[in-house]
Amino acid sequence: MKYKLGNKTINVPDIEIEKLQKIGLTKEEAIQTYLDDEGYTHNEEQEESIKKSKQNGRHYEQSKVRKKVVKERKVDETKGSILTATRTLLEELGAVDIKTKTETEISFNYGDESYTFKLTKHRKTG
Repeated sequence: MKYKLGNKTINVPDIEIEKLQKIGLTKEEAIQTYLDDEGYTHNEEQEESIKKSKQNGRHYEQSKVRKKVVKERKVDETKGSILTATRTLLEELGAVDIKTKTETEISFNYGDESYTFKLTKHRKTG
């Protein structure tokens, strides 16, 4: 259902309205509850809660929430070389279904068994 709030049009899912009506709310109350829950509007209880949290120093504004920054992963050429050499050796030994799952893992079948090598680079200590 489309609901006009000021100059915004908000799509309120009919399923949400139906759920709230099942617990005894009218259609208007269900819409208002949905808008409150999703942060489009605030009711008196939420305003009081926000006021208390600000006083206690525990309130976070929506704009202050940190957004996750996705960093580009560096390709470790040494690990790549080790895995390539391992793959070559496995082929020479007669392993089949050799698959490089990630930058650090090779799985293969040898005889009637399945195996996985996982290469881990450890950080220097100290």
